[in-house]
Amino acid sequence: MKCGYCGHDIPEGKLYCDKCGNEVCIVPDYNPLEDMLTQQIRGAINGDGYEDYLEYDPGNNVDQGRRGVSRSTSRDVRGNTGGTGRSTSRDVRGNAAGAGRSTSRDVRGNTAGAGRSTSRDVRGNTGRNNTGNMQERERRRRQAERKKAKRRMRMGCFFMIFLLAAAIIGSGVTLYMNSYKGFIDRGNRSLKAGAYNEAIGYFEKAIRKDEGKADAYKGLAQVYIAKGDLNWAESIFQEAVKKQPKNADIYEAFVKFYMETDQKPKIPLLLEDVDDKVAELLAGYIIEGPKFSLDDGEPFEDVQELTLQAGEGCTVYYTDNGEEATIQSKKFSEPIQIGEGESVITAIAVDEKGVPSLPVKKTYTVELPIVDAPAVSPSTGQYNSPIQIEVKVPEGYDAYYTTTGEDPTTASSKYTQPIDMPEGETLFKVVLVNAKGRMSGITTRNYVLDTETE
Repeated sequence: MKCGYCGHDIPEGKLYCDKCGNEVCIVPDYNPLEDMLTQQIRGAINGDGYEDYLEYDPGNNVDQGRRGVSRSTSRDVRGNTGGTGRSTSRDVRGNAAGAGRSTSRDVRGNTAGAGRSTSRDVRGNTGRNNTGNMQERERRRRQAERKKAKRRMRMGCFFMIFLLAAAIIGSGVTLYMNSYKGFIDRGNRSLKAGAYNEAIGYFEKAIRKDEGKADAYKGLAQVYIAKGDLNWAESIFQEAVKKQPKNADIYEAFVKFYMETDQKPKIPLLLEDVDDKVAELLAGYIIEGPKFSLDDGEPFEDVQELTLQAGEGCTVYYTDNGEEATIQSKKFSEPIQIGEGESVITAIAVDEKGVPSLPVKKTYTVELPIVDAPAVSPSTGQYNSPIQIEVKVPEGYDAYYTTTGEDPTTASSKYTQPIDMPEGETLFKVVLVNAKGRMSGITTRNYVLDTETE
């Protein structure tokens, strides 16, 4: 015989284990299923119902069986106790089975064969089949409970995920509403709805959030454009580029503002002295001015022809009176004649988008050669008879003279025909003047006319 606790071999006649000290169990092992069948039959007879699935703790029952006082006691459905030291089972009428054997009767009083352990349920079925059914029901019950537990766990997980997602979405919405993009989007919606003051507030908040981005300035300018105040809209960009002279994005937004509001001539002035990085980004809006075929460093001695040339796709407009050139000025199509005197030429190049270059201005001077001092006859001398003074005037010139000895100017007497020599002594001076007012040298003659000595 082996100890039921430690497995040590116990000699015949010993009541305690030499190794673990526990009491020796000399009765057959306790079967909890027999107790379950008894409870089930009792419930059927008494009519107070019973559960399809009975919970029990086989471990505890077995332990209790093992700790019994070396005997197994079984009660029938009426509460009677079997004999001590033997396994006795009674039927539903209180009859006891024979001592020394395990006999069980069903509810109809039928006795199972002696020497074997057979039990029947309330319907007469054998305990073996009933035990299998109960085990199957117990298995299904436990399986159903596990499924319920899994469902509860899944529902709990889904709920936690939902709460987490809601928290994340809520945090995201809060962050978005107070972000730069959030202010921009709300500002644009307010602008579209005509709520200008509200839109201004949102765009100003966006600028305070990040003054380096251009969207807020564009939105704010659009508000004032919608209100019809272009000057105020322009001032927004002017202040922005003044504070951030190297911010290419704001410069680009400023340029597009001029394009959209048809203020293209202001673009070259805006980009005249910008930072290199800004100029690189906005190179498409920086138009090179036209090239002049003539230098203006030295005066010319004859009439000149001036040619103006611009980049591919550009048109040249010019003025020759010193005024600023615009797209309403003369369009260059053939060489410009530069005549005698001073000529001021101003020109711009305009690309296909209508963006002009900075104006290019040059001043030319043409000074034609002046003839020598005019020829005058007669020559200096004393004369006794009346005579006329003649001046040779070349084509393209006028002659002016005096008889008082003063240098002649265009305000002096104009020579048109030979003049009579005055009586007495005369100091005659004459000069030639061309169409541009340039004067030749002065010719001087000293005459004495005395007719009485003849």
